[in-house]
Amino acid sequence: MALAVPPFERFYEANKGEVLLFLRRRAGRDRADDLFQETFLRALRAYDRLEHGEHLRAWALTIAASALIDAARKERPAAELLLDPSGEDPRPAFEELAPLTDGLPPKERAAVVLRYGYALGYDEIGVALGSTEAAARQAASAGVRRLRNEVGRLQKEARR
Repeated sequence: MALAVPPFERFYEANKGEVLLFLRRRAGRDRADDLFQETFLRALRAYDRLEHGEHLRAWALTIAASALIDAARKERPAAELLLDPSGEDPRPAFEELAPLTDGLPPKERAAVVLRYGYALGYDEIGVALGSTEAAARQAASAGVRRLRNEVGRLQKEARR
């Protein structure tokens, strides 16, 4: 049986501290406040469409990560996102993951982005997802497995 979606105010109170801390770590104190507001505005706009109250912490952190990515894209001209002369991609890892992980289930997407985009440990991811370290490891593994299967499928189609 799925958990009921709590009132938005309760969701906000339960997650505001962790989301703000997450954003401050990634974007700095100055930018974090604007991204914090953007995160909860996006959450509010989508809140009435939630079907259950499970994994709301992970959902909030995923929205925050998306707000970070969108802000980074707006701040940089497209030309800066191209390879630099050294041949390395200058984008942060989480930006590279965004288009790849869009099709994953929310918990797996959050686990993959937090693990490989932000280099968080499975214990931290478990906290973010409101689950255990083992569950976080499983979600990230399942997400990566789905991505590999999708890449393999696309490669097969390209060879035809």
